[in-house]
Amino acid sequence: MINIIVITHGEFGAYLIEAAEGIVGVQREGLKNVSISTRMTLELIKEAVASAINGMDSADGLVFLIDMPGGTPMNVVLPLARDIEKCAVICGVNINMMTSAFAYRQSLDFDRLTAKIMEDGRKAICEVRSLLMKKQ
Repeated sequence: MINIIVITHGEFGAYLIEAAEGIVGVQREGLKNVSISTRMTLELIKEAVASAINGMDSADGLVFLIDMPGGTPMNVVLPLARDIEKCAVICGVNINMMTSAFAYRQSLDFDRLTAKIMEDGRKAICEVRSLLMKKQ
């Protein structure tokens, strides 16, 4: 199974996990969350991320779901991810990406899951009112 580590500012990731599990089902293994706070030093953040990575290596792969590109979660993960043979660091996590990751991480291979997570995340970004206006 492909393991997942969610790393976000504040409790955003924890709430996304909770919501996604409500849709797809509880993820009993292979999932960790790291919530970072402005009250944490950079050293504490690095320790928390390194601790989350410990034991999450999988021959199937490891996916990091990060809240935003260029932020502290991404900047802390990238140097650590360099040493993990089969991993992806995906930024811009949303609930569509999370449910996709949970639903398909046991059935898709690493490359296909990574592509699916990103594709489904992009699909969720849309302005829907204009779709209603076209039908009138």
